[in-house]
Amino acid sequence: MKIDQIFQNNSDWVSKRLNLDKDYFVNLSKGQKPEVLYIGCSDSRVTAEEVMGAGPGEVFVHRNIANMVPNTDLNVASVIEYAVKYLKVNHVVVCGHYFCGGVKAAMQPADLGLLNPWLANIRDVYRTHQSELDAIQDEEKRYMRLVELNVQEQCINVVKTAVYQEAMRDREISVHGWVFDIHSGSLIDLKIDFKKILDEVMDIYKLAE
Repeated sequence: MKIDQIFQNNSDWVSKRLNLDKDYFVNLSKGQKPEVLYIGCSDSRVTAEEVMGAGPGEVFVHRNIANMVPNTDLNVASVIEYAVKYLKVNHVVVCGHYFCGGVKAAMQPADLGLLNPWLANIRDVYRTHQSELDAIQDEEKRYMRLVELNVQEQCINVVKTAVYQEAMRDREISVHGWVFDIHSGSLIDLKIDFKKILDEVMDIYKLAE
C-alpha cells in the first residue's frame, strides 16, 4: 500500500462517517468507555476491531508479537493497569491465531537477535507442556496446539497481576482465551476452565486480599 493512498483512504473514511452522523467525531472526542481489553498479535493479517465487528471506542487494544503477557514487560503491564483500573473494562481477552509466525519462530533452532528473549517466553510455554506437545506427531497440529496453550498461559499471566486480582475482588471481571482461525475467519473460544486454573495458581500468585 502506498503512503499517499492511506491518506486518501482516511479522507474517504471521514466523509463516510460524517455522512452517517455529522456529530460522530464530536462524540468520539468526549472519551472512551470500552468493555473489553483485547491483547492480540501484531500480525498484519489479524486486526482486532475488524475480527470482532467492533467500532472505535468499543475495544481497548494492545498488540505484540505472539500476543504475550510477560510479567516483566512494562508495556503490557501498563496497558492492563490502565484498562482494568481506570477504564474499568469487564473483559480481558487474550487472542492468538493459528499459523502465528512468532510461535513458529520460537520453535526453530535459530539465533534471532533481539527477538531471542521475547521468544524464550513461548519456549517456556512449550517446556511447561512438553509431554502433551511432543505426543502430537503432526507438526502443524503441534504448532496449532502450542498457539492454544500459549493463549492459556498468557491468560494466567493476566490473572497473576495485582490490578486484575483487585478488580476480581471489587467487581465482575473475566479473562477469556480466544484463537483466530485464519483459514476460516472464525474466532474460537478455547473455553478455558479459569476456576480450575485459579484454584491451582492463586495460592502462589495471590497478591490482593
